[in-house]
Amino acid sequence: MDASIYLCVFSLCTCLAFGKPTIRKERVHHEPELSRQEHEDNQSYQYDHEAFLGKEEATTFDQLTPEESKDRLGKIVDRIDGDGDGYITTDELKAWIKRVQKRYVYENVAKVWSDYDLNKDNKISWDEYKQATYGYYLANPEEFEDSTDQFSFKKMLPRDERRFRTADLDSDLAAEREEFTAFLHPEEFDHMKDIVVLETLEDIDKNGDGHVDEDEYIADMFGNEDNGPEPAWVKTERDQFSDFRDINKDGKMDQEEIRLWILPQDYDHAQAEARHLVYESDTDKDQMLTKEEILENWNMFVGSQATNYGEDLTRNHDEL
Repeated sequence: MDASIYLCVFSLCTCLAFGKPTIRKERVHHEPELSRQEHEDNQSYQYDHEAFLGKEEATTFDQLTPEESKDRLGKIVDRIDGDGDGYITTDELKAWIKRVQKRYVYENVAKVWSDYDLNKDNKISWDEYKQATYGYYLANPEEFEDSTDQFSFKKMLPRDERRFRTADLDSDLAAEREEFTAFLHPEEFDHMKDIVVLETLEDIDKNGDGHVDEDEYIADMFGNEDNGPEPAWVKTERDQFSDFRDINKDGKMDQEEIRLWILPQDYDHAQAEARHLVYESDTDKDQMLTKEEILENWNMFVGSQATNYGEDLTRNHDEL
């Protein structure tokens, strides 16, 4: 996954940089690990803390007193309870964990938001994005007529518009924060997965037949410009293509085979952790958690000085 976003406007260099959010350099997208800690049912609960809070925020909680930890946890529980019914379901907990683990995505969008939201209405319209990204090109097309740069504005503009319209769920051509996040990071959103697959196909399918054959698959990762012998790893990738990528053995990958390649069905760590937290804290066994049940078992969800034996941690962070 290419999680980088590239900034600023109104110059050729800016236009070149701004136009690249839709380029993917890493084809295969895996779900991130929730923590590097071992998931063991002991009194440290470090895996659970990092899964529930994220690594940096778990460190913040490690510095707090039990009372401060429980107070902050109560505020987090209110945010997790999306429908406000007083119960935290496994699905709500899973959604929270996934959002925490992808916090870098939202932080990245926050950093560039003001550069695209030109009229400061807290939305980014397609016209605003187009001006910020392609304004120089649209105003000076003659400068690009003979360009040999590999990046084609003429091709990328309609491609970006197609992606923007897919992310724009209410079809008003103005992206709110979540819609713009889906636009810039489509691999993180289920309703954008078809776009990820289609763009990958368009990137690799050089002969335009709507499929990816073995040579196209290899050319995407290995440019043999000097026509020398292929290294051993390329032979391994050719074997991977024939043995695993080309599932129906017709010599090429269709869109469904591309989907299985770049969006593998990994083990759902967030689902497993959400079920674990519910199971361990659900005292009345109704398969949901109340705020009281969570606070009763607070040391599984968050840490404090008391549960981490007064580690010397001095970093300061804002509240979640």
